[in-house]
Amino acid sequence: MRIATFVLIAALAPTLAFAQKKEVMEMQRDVLLMQDQLRTMQRTLDEKLSALTVLVQQSLDASNKANTAVAVLERQLTEKLADQQKTVAAPVAGLGSKVDTLADEFRFVKESINDLNTKMSKLNTQFTDVSNAVKTLQAPPAPPPPDPGSGGGNSGVVASATPPAGLTADKLYRDALSDKSSGKLDLALLQFQDYLRWFDNTDLAPNAQYHIGDILYGKGDYQGALPAFDAVLERYPENSPKTADALFMKGRSLMQLGQRNAAAAEYRELIKRFPNHETSAKARAELKNMGLSATAPPASSRKKR
Repeated sequence: MRIATFVLIAALAPTLAFAQKKEVMEMQRDVLLMQDQLRTMQRTLDEKLSALTVLVQQSLDASNKANTAVAVLERQLTEKLADQQKTVAAPVAGLGSKVDTLADEFRFVKESINDLNTKMSKLNTQFTDVSNAVKTLQAPPAPPPPDPGSGGGNSGVVASATPPAGLTADKLYRDALSDKSSGKLDLALLQFQDYLRWFDNTDLAPNAQYHIGDILYGKGDYQGALPAFDAVLERYPENSPKTADALFMKGRSLMQLGQRNAAAAEYRELIKRFPNHETSAKARAELKNMGLSATAPPASSRKKR
């Protein structure tokens, strides 16, 4: 039995050896093929890695160039901003100086306009008076007869409730205004007083009363001018053409008499009642020179006239 087994093994040994050799050869071929594939993969990987390295290097170079360009641009912008600041700073400073100069010039012009308004107000008053006088020229009256009350060597003027025969209100007012304009203040004062004694109900009566106060003020008689201006305010309607002027001149008279608070009250009353009148601008200027506001105090704190 053992012999038979041995003989069988001996017979099969060459076949088994050949089979094993073939298997080894196939394995070697597979190994060689795998090695070749590995070399190919390694070569491909090396080529791709080299290309990737080049791309990364190019990206780094591009990034460095971009950073350099940004730095250059930032420096240029900084320099341009600095240049613009230097360029703009001087004109702005000059503009501020010009604005200050214009503000000073505007204040000067404003003061000049206020002065002009004052002069225009005086001219307007004179024009009104002249216009009233011109109206009287349309019908000149006949010369009046001698005054019978002045006879007997008496040089004084005898008071009369009626004017002399032939003397009209227009002529008396015109003569008084003419004498005032020519500097004959005492004669004009008497004529305006006569006008009020004889023609107190005419349209020009408030004007005559105002001129009396204005003459007294011009002569420095502020104590006498004060009741004269008060008479314009008390005897005649509030819409009298001389009401606003009388308020202003009453304030000036009070100021000359040292009654500062009373003068300010009159100026404020004028501004309150006649805000658009030309004398209101002068009243505001007077209050400003006094260092006071143009706003009137509460009515309860102001003494009624």
